Amino acid sequence: MKARDITSWLLELLKGKSRELGALQEEKMMLIEERDALQQRVRDLMLCGAPSELDRTLYTVPPPLPFDPWEWLSSFANNKDSRVLEIGSREVVGKSAFKACLPLAHYTGFDFHAGPNTDVVGDAHRLTDHFESNSVDAVYSTAVFEHLAMPWVVTEEIAKILRVGGVACISTHFSYGEHEMPWHFFQFNSAGLEALFNEGLGFKTIAAGKEMPMIGRFAYDCDENHVGKTIANLYCSSYIITKKVKDVFHGNSSRVFHWRDALDGIYGNSRYPPDTSIFSASESS
Repeated sequence: MKARDITSWLLELLKGKSRELGALQEEKMMLIEERDALQQRVRDLMLCGAPSELDRTLYTVPPPLPFDPWEWLSSFANNKDSRVLEIGSREVVGKSAFKACLPLAHYTGFDFHAGPNTDVVGDAHRLTDHFESNSVDAVYSTAVFEHLAMPWVVTEEIAKILRVGGVACISTHFSYGEHEMPWHFFQFNSAGLEALFNEGLGFKTIAAGKEMPMIGRFAYDCDENHVGKTIANLYCSSYIITKKVKDVFHGNSSRVFHWRDALDGIYGNSRYPPDTSIFSASESS
């Protein structure tokens, strides 16, 4: 065999071995990724437990059905005469579902930052700097109210720009970890949202509730009275659909709303229960 043929044969052999090594290295990386995923799964199971039907034993009431406002909002505002506003419209993790369900309406995306799907940049605490009184038919916001420094001020601003008969659909966090700090200020259950969008401010609740049930317990580093105890009735999100039934500002965006005057309407005929415990629900289940 000539030296040139031997060289070519050796080169082809080396190429083949290189391909084999590459395939083995790729297989090794896949096995490492599978191992890491399994280890993470084991850690999750050890820390939190596996989701199962047993979770339902920790609910004191059956969990509500998932919140799905789109059909209702579409029937209300999907027409060429509707002017709709999304607060927190910038598309960060996906397309705007609100905009997609109202293709016929005049849509405006409002956000603190410029970006995809943002038409107006501004602070939600100052909506009336950008929109006229009684000029919007529907306001939608999801995963924003927990990031508002003064959500009651934003609620006033929404009340001012909504026309009478217009609706607001708000979804926010109820039980969830801190995120986007330091711009995470509040969390709300549905009663909290109803207190914000109250009768004294001109609103009437159409629907309110919570969704995405969660299971919790106090961690190892808590005091001995709490450690290990389960926490019932946790939900990731709360929501409200509410209608503006009267204009308490009379078209004057500078008019002042006094929140103390709304307290009796918020309380109704109820009073804080005298005998309560954060453990009473979980310990009785």
